[in-house]
Amino acid sequence: MNELGDPALHQLLSRLHAASQVQEDGLANYFEARKGTIHWGQLDEAARRYLADKLVALDSDKSLFCHRLCLALRARRVIEVGTSHGVSTLYLAQALKRIEKAEGRRGVVIGTEYEPEKARAARTNFAAAGLADYIELREGDLRETLRHIDGAVDFVLMDIWELARAAIELIAPHLRPGAIVIADNTSAFPENYTEYFEFLLDPANAFSTQTLPFSGGLELTVKL
Repeated sequence: MNELGDPALHQLLSRLHAASQVQEDGLANYFEARKGTIHWGQLDEAARRYLADKLVALDSDKSLFCHRLCLALRARRVIEVGTSHGVSTLYLAQALKRIEKAEGRRGVVIGTEYEPEKARAARTNFAAAGLADYIELREGDLRETLRHIDGAVDFVLMDIWELARAAIELIAPHLRPGAIVIADNTSAFPENYTEYFEFLLDPANAFSTQTLPFSGGLELTVKL
């Protein structure tokens, strides 16, 4: 079944997910070989270089779930923290395209990516999908690229844990009531999200959150 209603996009995403899966097998072998010498929350330079060109794409079921949430929210401004090759970005952008078709208003996905090689690959994928006009990719350190957000944010995909706390602190003031933040792998790597959860659970920040039973855990947080 073509769950996105776009056969060409479905084929492109299928290829990208397949490529990501092949790389994931290699990732598992790499980190198993370095077991005891490396920590996911504090990657050394060798590990960073190894990961610099890897897709590390969000699973297709999680990506489709985010797509559906954007449709339900009638999202207009979406932020993706950690774009990589732009696989999940395409799901988000296609949701905005469908909303535009229904309501006549253009939305934008603001993506963030630190690695230049990944940013180049992402832009190639955006163009191939015909969705580049719905995406603003900000390249560089997110602590700088997310300092300026013009307007209310409806949805956030948090697909990076090293700077998750820094990202949510920058984005939170722009979240509209009812906005949703999704964070990946919060059960698989809880120690890496400690500061992120401290922020979410602070009553002063007005969030309600729960972990959904997707593989690795998927945190769904609502701005009150």
